[in-house]
Amino acid sequence: MSQPTIVKQELFQVAYLVNDIDVAVAKWSGLYGAGPFVVAPHHRTDQFIYRGTDTEADVSYAFGYLGDMMIQFIVQHDDQPSIYRDMYAAGQEGYHHAAYLVHDFEAEYQRLIGLGFEPACRLYADGVDAAYFDTRSVNGGFTEIHGDPPRIIAAFAQWRRAHTLYRPGIDPTIVPRLPRS
Repeated sequence: MSQPTIVKQELFQVAYLVNDIDVAVAKWSGLYGAGPFVVAPHHRTDQFIYRGTDTEADVSYAFGYLGDMMIQFIVQHDDQPSIYRDMYAAGQEGYHHAAYLVHDFEAEYQRLIGLGFEPACRLYADGVDAAYFDTRSVNGGFTEIHGDPPRIIAAFAQWRRAHTLYRPGIDPTIVPRLPRS
């Protein structure tokens, strides 16, 4: 039996489930100078599969940078089963996942299955494939693989540049999301 290929990955994101995005953003900006953050309220996908069903929770996201690392905050607004409720009951908060970008999404998806990790969620939104694997046995959370189309890489670069220019305590901690081009 052949061993799966070992691939060195570069994490680009660390994500936390929180009860209130505004509170989390304010705390991280005040403590670390993280931000500014872009918020995607009540985000919807084009396709969504959670553990074999099309159950999609009502979630909002905030994305911002701290140095080269993207920080994501997630709020789940309902009680639907989800990758977030897999780890935390309503009202609880904490680390949820680490993420890395992939160019060949299907190959990486199959590689992780080959390593014995269960795909907990797979989605397609805004022209991008993403999947969450249950890697709690390794990192205490999930691992997200995220497609890397040029449009997304450009958006992330804009958010990273905004962080470079950000003046904590002076500039707004939450900025408007730019319209899709």
